[in-house]
Amino acid sequence: MEFFTYLQSLEDLIENSKKVPLSEKCIVDQEQVMDLIKEMRLKLPDELKQAKWVKEERERILAEARKEAEDVVKEAENRIISMIDEHEITKQAYEQKNQIMATANENARQITKGAREYADTILQSLSGTVEDVLKEIEKNRIELK
Repeated sequence: MEFFTYLQSLEDLIENSKKVPLSEKCIVDQEQVMDLIKEMRLKLPDELKQAKWVKEERERILAEARKEAEDVVKEAENRIISMIDEHEITKQAYEQKNQIMATANENARQITKGAREYADTILQSLSGTVEDVLKEIEKNRIELK
């Protein structure tokens, strides 16, 4: 019998016992009550051990759950820090890319400007040479006439 069954038996014994007239008292069989109490005493340690085990198991599970929750929170914090660092690295990479592109564009403008100036100088020189050649041709034509 479980401990609570003994308690129920004790309550039933008291409820079903003879009542003393004109009072709330009752007459119980002492031997029956004592037997139930002895059985309860014998059963009580097992019930306490089981209750203690249940309590310890509950505390162990709670401690394990707390530890797991702390680990999850710690992992989440580390991941957030990592993501922030990655974001900063990405941001710096974009800034560096923009600087490199700006420098490259400026260099390209300078090279284009230099190439145009060089081409203009060559064309001007060629233009002068062509004018000289045309004058020589015109002179030769006049001499031929």
